[in-house]
Amino acid sequence: MKPLFRLTAIAYCLTLAGLSSAQSVPNGADAPPDPLPAKPAAKPAANPQVLEAVEIASKRLDAARNALSPDTGSSVYNFDRKDISLLPLGDSTPLNQVILQSPGAVQDSFGQLHVRGDHGNLQYRVNGVIIPEAISGFGQALDTRFADQINMLTGALPAQYGYRTAGVVEIQSKGSSFENGGRINLVGGSRNHGEGSLELGGTQDRFSYYLTGSYLRNDLGVENPTAEKNAIHDQTRQGKGFGYLSYLLSDNDRISLLFGVSDNKFQIPNVPGKVAEFSLSGAGGAPVPIASQNLDARQNEKNQFQVATYQGAAGADSDFQVSLFHRYTDVAYLPDPVGDLVFNGIAAQVLRRNEAAGVQADLSRRLGAEHTVRTGLFYQRERFGAANSARVFPADADGNQTSSVPFGIEDDSQLRGRLFGVYLQDEWKATGKVTVNYGARYDTVTTVVSENQLSPRLGVVVELSQDTRVHAGYARYFTPPATEKIDATSVQKFLNTTNALPSDANTAVQSERSDYFDVGISWLPTKELTLSIDGYYRRVRHLQDEGQFGNALIFSAFNFERGKIYGVEFSANYRRSNFAAYGNLAFGRAFGKGIESGQFNFDTAALAYISQNWVHLDHDQSVAASAGASYRMGDTQFAADALYGSGMRRGFANREHLPGYTQVNVNVTQAIQVPGAGKWEGRVSLLNVFDKSYQLRDGSGIGVGAPQFGIRRTVYLGLSREF
Repeated sequence: MKPLFRLTAIAYCLTLAGLSSAQSVPNGADAPPDPLPAKPAAKPAANPQVLEAVEIASKRLDAARNALSPDTGSSVYNFDRKDISLLPLGDSTPLNQVILQSPGAVQDSFGQLHVRGDHGNLQYRVNGVIIPEAISGFGQALDTRFADQINMLTGALPAQYGYRTAGVVEIQSKGSSFENGGRINLVGGSRNHGEGSLELGGTQDRFSYYLTGSYLRNDLGVENPTAEKNAIHDQTRQGKGFGYLSYLLSDNDRISLLFGVSDNKFQIPNVPGKVAEFSLSGAGGAPVPIASQNLDARQNEKNQFQVATYQGAAGADSDFQVSLFHRYTDVAYLPDPVGDLVFNGIAAQVLRRNEAAGVQADLSRRLGAEHTVRTGLFYQRERFGAANSARVFPADADGNQTSSVPFGIEDDSQLRGRLFGVYLQDEWKATGKVTVNYGARYDTVTTVVSENQLSPRLGVVVELSQDTRVHAGYARYFTPPATEKIDATSVQKFLNTTNALPSDANTAVQSERSDYFDVGISWLPTKELTLSIDGYYRRVRHLQDEGQFGNALIFSAFNFERGKIYGVEFSANYRRSNFAAYGNLAFGRAFGKGIESGQFNFDTAALAYISQNWVHLDHDQSVAASAGASYRMGDTQFAADALYGSGMRRGFANREHLPGYTQVNVNVTQAIQVPGAGKWEGRVSLLNVFDKSYQLRDGSGIGVGAPQFGIRRTVYLGLSREF
């Protein structure tokens, strides 16, 4: 056992001796209870009247900020702090694993998510402000533990949502609580997992703050490329931090600063027994021997962002929020200088970095009881750079190695981009049972291409009865390519080398343009049960996808000429007394036809086939499901959840798919009173209870570069305390 794991396990066993009982409380899938006992009352404030006034003003401003972001016509799935606490790792659950519990979300390797047939294309907002996206990597840039509530929006979104539209992850951060205190959390587990985190928050007069930091280390940083229980050379070290500071200028005005940082380091796991494909000369001209299980490739990922916000009211009927933001991110791939050459024919040290800064402003104004008009803008400037220092072997026109002496190629590039958008919309309460949100947004982007689009939006919600609601919507979407995913590799520089690219076309990635239709109904047959069904269809031009091309595990964007995506989702939530359960089932299809950018990453046979045939996108999974249940008995909370996937695509032009899989997880949390040490919470979690081995990717398919398997059975022990 590692020291942290040993400490956590011993502490957990000791605290079980001090179990105490407490009155049980109701729970449910949409609003389960906090498994901890009631938190002790905060220390008396120096001026309770001032504190109460501050709390009232802050809550009003929180409500006003949330009202700036309507969801009329779209589908919304909510996770509050109690929902998150029921997941296997509670607040330590990675953010992508939280989102997987919503309808239509599909898991992929490297922590990726696909929602309703899209590759990524998710927008993250914290307190209503867009957080510029990080370069794709293995780690999660945002931490779940700072979230007070997470809302997942999909479908035909209102006009203020642009750019990344497969889903919008709205995070309301902690920081509105006015009780001074914090929380410490320790987790230990299989594969040398050790994790610690600290949260601090409080209020002093008009100033409030929330700060959190975490550090994680284990031996499963990237999905295992083999079916074995333990990967070879797969250690990760991840540090994250987040802060939210706010100051009330008056009852109607406040300024705030939120910031986050992540620094994640990964070893690239090895596959034993691989046969070298290339010959490297050593001293005296003899080939250099190396075993594939001994390679030492690594990847480092850094991300940081800062957002300064002024929120206020312009009269009794108007609210606004203006934010300045900045984000820096980079991903560095560090090859094994010998092994990558011998097994891949190229050893490339790759660094991609991107820096973005801009402004976001949103305004709402109520015009009587029937109309609320909203408008706003978004502007971003960014600088992207890629440094590629590669060593390759000479080769003939057929790709055959002609010399065992490598030589170097420098393939660097830089790119500047601008993104600007404005929107205007009206939420009209046509009758007491019908609400219509109509509007449009205009966007323009300048990177490798200059493009723009006017995008109308329409959403309608009809209350058929007290228990039945129907929503429908249409959205025209404009999705610029993520600047940091534009591959500027020089085709010419690698001609006649062992890294020669399959074809020579290099058309710039274009913005995706689509028409999105969505309709759904939710029904409450009883006060304990909620049922919903939602269908969608998307017609696409210049459909964007991403692939891992080359040995560096970094994703690059490309376009299909056309795309069509459609599906249907079912969802159910049940809550009664101390029991709660939920279930989601989604059927979907995602197709593309014709490669029109990034052709240099594909061989001529694949390009010819895709130009004449509709093909499944590599992340297309026809069936996805998630489910969970919880039961509270006194101070003990039992919970379980499961994921099912029918398997993503594989083979030439994605004509086949991998086998389906099911992963079941369980956890037990226990509220504990430790004599002389206060109130604690213990947690035991078991992932993949039945130890099923399943493959997410097999290394084949369009844009798929490496095999990955799902996590095998894993045990975690956790111990946390509020203070």
